[in-house]
Amino acid sequence: MPTRSTPILSLLTEDLLIQVNEKLVQDSDRKKWRLICKEFHRVDSLARKTLRVLHVEFLLTLLKNYTNLHTLDLSVCPRIEDGTISLLLHHVDHSIWARNLKCLNLSRANGLKFAGLEMLVGACKGLESVDVSYCCGFGDREAAAISGCEGLRELRMDKCLGVGDVGLAKIVVGCGRLERLSLKWCMEISDLGVELLCKKCLELKFLDVSYLKVTSESLRSIASLPKLEDLAMVGCPYVNDVGLQFLEIGCPSLQKIDVARCDCVSSSGLSSLIGGHSGLLHIDAGHCFSEVSPTIVKCIQKLKNLNTIIIDGIQVSDTIFQTISSNCNSLIEIGLSKCEGVTNMGIIKLVSGCVNLKIINLTCCRSIADAAISAIANSCRNLLCLKLESCNMITGKSLEQLGLHCLLLEVLDLTDCCGINDRGLERLYRCSRILCLKLGLCTNISDKGLFYIASSCPELQELDLYRCQNIGDDGLAALSSGCKKLRKLNLSYCVEVTDKGTKSLGYLEELSDLELRGLDKITSVGLTALVTGCKRLIYLDLKHCEKIDDSGFQALAYYSRNLRQLNLSYCAITDMTLCMLMGNMTRLQDVDLVHLTNVTVEGFELVLRTCCFRIKKINIHTV
Repeated sequence: MPTRSTPILSLLTEDLLIQVNEKLVQDSDRKKWRLICKEFHRVDSLARKTLRVLHVEFLLTLLKNYTNLHTLDLSVCPRIEDGTISLLLHHVDHSIWARNLKCLNLSRANGLKFAGLEMLVGACKGLESVDVSYCCGFGDREAAAISGCEGLRELRMDKCLGVGDVGLAKIVVGCGRLERLSLKWCMEISDLGVELLCKKCLELKFLDVSYLKVTSESLRSIASLPKLEDLAMVGCPYVNDVGLQFLEIGCPSLQKIDVARCDCVSSSGLSSLIGGHSGLLHIDAGHCFSEVSPTIVKCIQKLKNLNTIIIDGIQVSDTIFQTISSNCNSLIEIGLSKCEGVTNMGIIKLVSGCVNLKIINLTCCRSIADAAISAIANSCRNLLCLKLESCNMITGKSLEQLGLHCLLLEVLDLTDCCGINDRGLERLYRCSRILCLKLGLCTNISDKGLFYIASSCPELQELDLYRCQNIGDDGLAALSSGCKKLRKLNLSYCVEVTDKGTKSLGYLEELSDLELRGLDKITSVGLTALVTGCKRLIYLDLKHCEKIDDSGFQALAYYSRNLRQLNLSYCAITDMTLCMLMGNMTRLQDVDLVHLTNVTVEGFELVLRTCCFRIKKINIHTV
């Protein structure tokens, strides 16, 4: 008699299934795995370490199913508030899901206040990383709740506008083990708070005080931190050279410094800082002073291990490039955006010695031509990112050299490079790893160029075609066939695109950000076909798409419930459809409704009543 075959699943132990599950990197692959059978779903529940919750109504069920979480991300869940946390802790045994939790992301959770935070911190005893960035309503009481995380190592509080010195004092007293702290845009924090921080948190390795109204006295305190490796102080208007001189003799472990847009910092102050730290790896001094002084050039000679230098907006000369080339052979990134004095010869000198460069930003360096790009391509074979926006002398010859030699290229910005045409894009055919390509304002690009991109760049995730007016439906059909991983696409003012083209975009299942501004040939038929296929849309711009009527917006309301940003300005939507749209989109946070001539005052009032409790920004200005 024939024997029954043994089910293959019975031969695979739980450990083996977990190992297989861990090899699935893409969310789509993990979703397919979970749907195969109950056993795979159970294994996924056991193996899942990270959870990003999109809808608050599913939070209870998800935490019951995923009990071994390391990271919980609630940053895109707009309705998290104290009551949500109370319900969660009473209905789900937090001793199970919270026991292993190390990282908690509450960014933009404006509805969460002191009581909810205190309950959450009390339940998650092992937290090591917390992010409450952009919780603009957070104040000192909320900071006091966070201070209950005794084992906290990392805290991000960017733009917590209500947190002052008292709140910071609570945190540093309760969380003395902090190693990474970001206070960007916390405008109420002063020198006093920074001084206490530096006395209590001696383990700090990263500190961001960007845009604070602190003075050089804060840098005197910061200079006492023995383990500080990375200091960011972008846009601090009251910090001057005296403060940098404090750092010169302090912070013995300093490796990275960012003083971009510090208006009172001069080349002399930066020279002092560099002079005291010959082991610096990263310097960002963009838009600080007018030109690179001879003193700085001399100091750079000592930075043998420097891997990043960003001097955006500063007057340079060929001398600085020769110095960097001769002394900084480990350089990986250089930022020269909007620098005056960048020449072909300077770039040729730079790359002759810095052959390890992976990131080069030449935005608005208008004197750069094919000779410089050819030198970059021939010397920097490991180049990953090249930004050439508004370098109008660049032609297809540059792309030919990049296509021959820079096969690892991932990001290429050619915005407003009018010398780039379809033939040039064809020459990039060997750069198959490109993830981001920006061609906005390249008016000589047509559908033929998109065919070359679609056939050569299967990994493409972001494409900008802003005002490429020769792009039409055929190009989008090729794109939707060859670039299945596309997530961000800008087609604003590509006026030849019609419903046929938007229907093609509906096959891009990964698409999350789409700009269709000013496409006056798109109707409700095209929009319906688009949103039916693109279920992952998060950002959609339909400004001046005036031929779309209520039927298209009704389809948008039904299929695109994950949208977080939406621009409907100058569209033909009416009262009832707008109310339905705003009621259905429970994750919508930012919406522009400017000059909607078919919407009445009563309609706007009803919209505000429908969504005011969860929307964060709404623009309804009329003209």
